[in-house]
Amino acid sequence: MSAAAASSPVERARALAPLVREAADEAERERRLPERVAQAMAEAGLYRVAVPERFGGLACDPRTQIETIEAVSEADGAAGWNLMIGVENMSFLGPALPRAVAEKVFSDPGLIVVGALNPQGRATPVDGGLRVTGQWPFASGCHNAHYFWGQCVVEDAASATPMLREVLIPRAEFEIVDTWRVAGLRGSGSHDVAVRDVFIPEERVTAAMAKPLAIDDPHYRMPPLNRLAYNKVGVATGIARGALDAFVGVAGATTRRASSQPLREKPAVQRAFADAEIALRSARAFVFEAVDTIWQAARVGRATEARERALVHLACSHACHAAIDAVTLVHDAVGTRANFEGHPLERRLRDVRVVPQHLTVSPPWIESSGGVLLGLAKEHPFG
Repeated sequence: MSAAAASSPVERARALAPLVREAADEAERERRLPERVAQAMAEAGLYRVAVPERFGGLACDPRTQIETIEAVSEADGAAGWNLMIGVENMSFLGPALPRAVAEKVFSDPGLIVVGALNPQGRATPVDGGLRVTGQWPFASGCHNAHYFWGQCVVEDAASATPMLREVLIPRAEFEIVDTWRVAGLRGSGSHDVAVRDVFIPEERVTAAMAKPLAIDDPHYRMPPLNRLAYNKVGVATGIARGALDAFVGVAGATTRRASSQPLREKPAVQRAFADAEIALRSARAFVFEAVDTIWQAARVGRATEARERALVHLACSHACHAAIDAVTLVHDAVGTRANFEGHPLERRLRDVRVVPQHLTVSPPWIESSGGVLLGLAKEHPFG
């Protein structure tokens, strides 16, 4: 048995932390994740933590998925974000494809799939498949991907109602458009992906978002929107944990102007660090409590209740904002020095602020969750 097979994915992720940290400055400079980091994560099986075993995946429980993403994000938020995107896309993709096609695609142990499940493509039915044109933003990790999985509106004159379908596009057939010039998560390489009049055979056309996936597995009995929320938490809390751990060293070695007293000896700094730990640990515990509830329901085949689903969204959105609060507390405690490039807290503050900008953990989920808990029927804040 190999070392990778003998260890948990969380342990494998922690073992890669030195490589991830070493490459973080390069990722920031090049605005994309270095290939060696992406391939190391693939070879360690990290992208497959939520993939069914039938496709060579680890089929880990949600808590393990979150902790694996956290472990990478502690070392570098951009790498953790790329891992999270790959985990989600590969998890949904496998059961959406015809089984023989999925087994062929997933037979590559180094496989990386990224995607954008928003309908920015336009597809026209032709014999044997679809012809597709489109440009999808925020294709995180696209430089390292073997395939891009993009959602399209199918424009079919024979149908009065437009259909949503996803298409799996090999790397040789899509273009990367250099659009990712940002402050936070700069190293994630979340550029646009574009295709023009590309033929996609029927075997690589899926309907993952339009109908239930035909697989009897507890992962796919969980609400899909809950699944798209909880792994974002791993990026945010991982970045925050890395910031708090770095602050311990900073606080012992740094003094404020006009003082010889180390930061850690100041009561106000001690309180700021304590408040940061409270914010991070309590928010993380809430996520695990809420996610464990829906996971146990999925394992026994019980349908989740609206209240349970709302608590997951509430916990996940809150945790991403609490991670920002935690990093801000220790960043502010350092003072002006924390704003300089190269300081261990400067990039982490930029990176963590991006996470709750993602639709699945954005602030409207907190409001809609509160409505559900008050007995209102509407669950989706954008519906």
